[in-house]
Amino acid sequence: MDNQEFREEVLRGLSDSKKHLPSKYFYDDKGSAIFQEIMEMEEYYLPGCEVEILQNQSKDIIGEILSEEIDVIELGAGDGTKTIVFLEEMIRLGKKPTYVPMDISADILKFNEENIASRLPEVPVVPLVGDYFLTMSSLEERKNPRLLMFMGSNIGNFHGERAIEFIRLINGYLQDGDFFLMGVDLKKNPHIIRAAYNDKDGITKRFNLNLLERINRELSADFDLAAFDHYGVYNPKDGAALSFLVSLEDQEVSIGGRKFSFEKFETIHTEVSQKYSLKELDQLAKLTNFSWDRHFTDSKGYYSLSLFRK
Repeated sequence: MDNQEFREEVLRGLSDSKKHLPSKYFYDDKGSAIFQEIMEMEEYYLPGCEVEILQNQSKDIIGEILSEEIDVIELGAGDGTKTIVFLEEMIRLGKKPTYVPMDISADILKFNEENIASRLPEVPVVPLVGDYFLTMSSLEERKNPRLLMFMGSNIGNFHGERAIEFIRLINGYLQDGDFFLMGVDLKKNPHIIRAAYNDKDGITKRFNLNLLERINRELSADFDLAAFDHYGVYNPKDGAALSFLVSLEDQEVSIGGRKFSFEKFETIHTEVSQKYSLKELDQLAKLTNFSWDRHFTDSKGYYSLSLFRK
């Protein structure tokens, strides 16, 4: 990660009248490790729901795809553990996938490639390292039909019009007949959603506070972590789960010599995680120029893998 870009975005966000920090900076080594703890929390239902759908409905998803040879392109692929279930089913059904994992971390993609090679040696793996907003252009060189995957409910990090713009961008890298498979957290009992972002053991709090610790370490700041708390809230009306850091006192923080004042109970907005209804997903497909869609949901109806066709 470019340290200058990190510094500029932090300074810009904290200079706004309503302070905010980009959620992408949560994921340093320590933040990524804490997020693995979040993934295992009882309250954090999302990974279990997605795995359930992949285990029970991959056959049905793949059944919608007629092409035998296909590029399976995954944005933010991580270690590829969940995707193996899907690729295994593709092989069993006679498909010939080429797996194209895309991630900003070269280390995680190396693990991904080795993981796939050990489990599915017949599947070619073509990793693409870097910000997928930049690396997606290299997909134009590939001629196979495409299934582009965006899992983990990461679409929730794009709020309102930004989600529409992002999915339209995806559409631009697909040819007629290609598919887009998107993991989406669905609207449900608000208490269930809020607990997932404000757990009783304080793991989500540690995850958010680690962002301040990272700023201290990498940008020579002096945040007192004990002087901030975490607050997670969910608005069932608009489907937005929001995370904030809250200043517990009037205080001044220095970042590389630049001073920032915080009033008592002033907030720093750190993350949004948007939830959708199935009806809203249907509308989203139309707004982003996809002609067809089908939703594959878990047994509780908490989560969807939504398949859009161009």
